[in-house]
Amino acid sequence: MRVGEFELADPVPEMNNTVAIGMLRPWVDVGRVGTLSLRKLEQYLGAKELGRLAKPGKFFDFTRYRPRMRVVNGKRVFTKPNTIVHHAKDEYSGRDYIFIHIREPHNFGEEYTDSIVELFKYCKVTEYCRIGGMYDSVPHTRPILVTGSMTDEQEGKAGTLLNPRRSTYQGPTSIINQINEDLTEQGIQNTTLMAHLPQYVQLDEDHLGASRLLEVLCAVYNFPSDLAEKSKGDQQYKDIERAIDYGGEVGTLIKQLETYFDRVLSRTEGEEDPDKAQEEDADISLSADVEDFLNEMGERFEDDRSDPSQRN
Repeated sequence: MRVGEFELADPVPEMNNTVAIGMLRPWVDVGRVGTLSLRKLEQYLGAKELGRLAKPGKFFDFTRYRPRMRVVNGKRVFTKPNTIVHHAKDEYSGRDYIFIHIREPHNFGEEYTDSIVELFKYCKVTEYCRIGGMYDSVPHTRPILVTGSMTDEQEGKAGTLLNPRRSTYQGPTSIINQINEDLTEQGIQNTTLMAHLPQYVQLDEDHLGASRLLEVLCAVYNFPSDLAEKSKGDQQYKDIERAIDYGGEVGTLIKQLETYFDRVLSRTEGEEDPDKAQEEDADISLSADVEDFLNEMGERFEDDRSDPSQRN
């Protein structure tokens, strides 16, 4: 059946009090932490595909998101990039979950977001949580910071796993944020979780970042904590540590990032007197060399994203 621009597979399961968890690629899925986290939850709950866009080419430029040829059981299979939705019921809590792998649209952005909101309404979504990852001025030697806007009850469940900072960003953004605006107008709760990853590392798949996101999700939604298994991520970061020359420029960079993290980023709301914290923040800044290095890394990342050969 058709819901907005989505074609759903029959029979569509009956859903109530549904939680939607989504991620947006490529812009806020660095290290594929959102993708990896969703796939882990889908696997745990035994999620099945619910539907996908009927005509993805209406919204996506296939010279930027490339179709793929794969060989499956000896046969060549052609696949097009799409926005795919999976559904599962948590037998423990009785809640329905839908997981949506959102792609940034190139065309008809308003129709795209309207269709996602329409899909959520059809699935009786009462809560939407968008997860992802971003590069930040953080060291790999400290716990990965997860920030977000959750309800007071959810923040209580997450405890020290979450740094509940509200974004003060102003500037260009994704049309996908329209979904949050529309859901808020309809009284549907929507929250966010963002893992902050070291900008100088830039792993294709950051398993430690995904593990940190899953730790928060497991705490908030009462999933088993062992879903956030982190041995693979720990090994990745140990390999990074072994490869670093602490006597060189990168070592100096990391030491400055550690100081900045310990004195500014790791503080949670209410830990210190706000006036004192403001004075400290004014005295702490990264050196010009570090800022230049991080800006260069950011520009390199932007260049990679503009090259179609680098896109998934």
